[in-house]
Amino acid sequence: MTPIQKYRRDWFANIRGDVLSGIVVALALIPEAIGFSVIAGVDPKIGLFASVVIACTSAIVGGRPAMISAATAATAVLMGSLVREHGLPYLFAATLLMGVLQVIAGLLKLGRLMRFVSRSVMTGFVNSLAILIFLAQLPELVGRPPSTYVMIAIALAIIYLLPRLTKAVPSPLVAIAVLTLATYLLGLDVRTVADLGELPSSLPVLAWPDVPMTFETLRIIFPYSVALAAVGLLESLLTARIVDEMTETGSNKSQECVGQGIANVMAGLFGGMGGCAMIGQSVINVTSGGRGRLSTFVAGAFLLILLLVLDDILRVVPVAALVAIMIMVSIGTFSWSSIGDLVRHPRSSSFVMLATVVTVVATHDLSKGVIVGVLLSGVFFAGKVAKLVHVRAEQGGEGEMRYVVDGQIFFASADVFLGHFDFDAEPRRVVIDVSRAHFWDITAVGALDRVVIKFRSQGAEVIVHGLNSESAGMMERFALHQKGGETAAVTLH
Repeated sequence: MTPIQKYRRDWFANIRGDVLSGIVVALALIPEAIGFSVIAGVDPKIGLFASVVIACTSAIVGGRPAMISAATAATAVLMGSLVREHGLPYLFAATLLMGVLQVIAGLLKLGRLMRFVSRSVMTGFVNSLAILIFLAQLPELVGRPPSTYVMIAIALAIIYLLPRLTKAVPSPLVAIAVLTLATYLLGLDVRTVADLGELPSSLPVLAWPDVPMTFETLRIIFPYSVALAAVGLLESLLTARIVDEMTETGSNKSQECVGQGIANVMAGLFGGMGGCAMIGQSVINVTSGGRGRLSTFVAGAFLLILLLVLDDILRVVPVAALVAIMIMVSIGTFSWSSIGDLVRHPRSSSFVMLATVVTVVATHDLSKGVIVGVLLSGVFFAGKVAKLVHVRAEQGGEGEMRYVVDGQIFFASADVFLGHFDFDAEPRRVVIDVSRAHFWDITAVGALDRVVIKFRSQGAEVIVHGLNSESAGMMERFALHQKGGETAAVTLH
């Protein structure tokens, strides 16, 4: 497929579905952006304008079609102290630097690191996110008048039952329209978008952050920018993988890093806060029929139209309708099969998944949960590989002992490797056959060194036989031992 054909497919292959799904997402973005602005300690328009700019920009330069990026809680929680201590201009400057760091990460192909995120971590990520999405709706579910619960029930009924009759129009959009019309015509006393916060009344202005261009400014914003860039990329790349699976299509993770960076640079220049991909809104987009870049662009563009042109209608939209959509997203995002898999899957995999969920729910920080999950996955994997090391001892000719090594020798398996050698036998000649083994690090090299040193100290001739080229390179560089006061290399055959 040529670049022009791919461009046409990403933008124009699903115009109707992308436009309708983008409208649904735009409505769902409003309470989220306002709420995240409150978390960051800024005016609601900062989050709303950031969502507009990030969505439109990432639609054009991002690497994952149909994924929604905007202001998010993951980045908002990191901004509060910066705003309180130094003011808004420093937030805009930090957002600019955040974007630059993400572009650099994309150019360095750091998106490839996603291959180290296991299936268990991914499952824990989506499950914890589903729980967080539902918990975020609790303030709108507790202590509200009965009419609120009735409207949520009606909206959920429309969302789940309408697709059985027709899929011509996304059911969440119909639910919003029906409940908004009912609220307006019946004069229902329920919370609406107007109650969430003041909406902007003018376009954002392109401007450079009003901060001194000094190293002191860099010292202040750099730690925040690094944290924002890392968290933003982590959540964006995980979301991209989820959308990949939902749509059964691939995406360019390195380009996504660059796209997120450019989007955040633009957000900072237009007086917005930093953001990243949003799994909840991305799920809404895909389940509503969005597949191309047009859906992401429409989400940002229509949000701007809602804020500046259709604000009178927007103010009447009941929050209950948006809550119902987020409940639908929560139910759809959660991997219900993972509950049964806790018994069927290996204990280590189930533990990794649960640890990811518990960490995220306890800290409300997706990045911490993923980091815990990845570290645990690495520990369990290292433990499994370490158990696969085998050393078979064979009696050779007169006074000769032969050891055949099979497996991966590295920091976790080095002790197992050492434990298979009989140093009490005191042979005259020792042959260590490693043709079916691989030495990965200096810990492995050190383990082999200890074996050689021990046997040579007993007067035995030691030959290491069958090293592959990579292992031999490690040995030639690092496998040295002391003998007779002089440094000598291990004898390699």
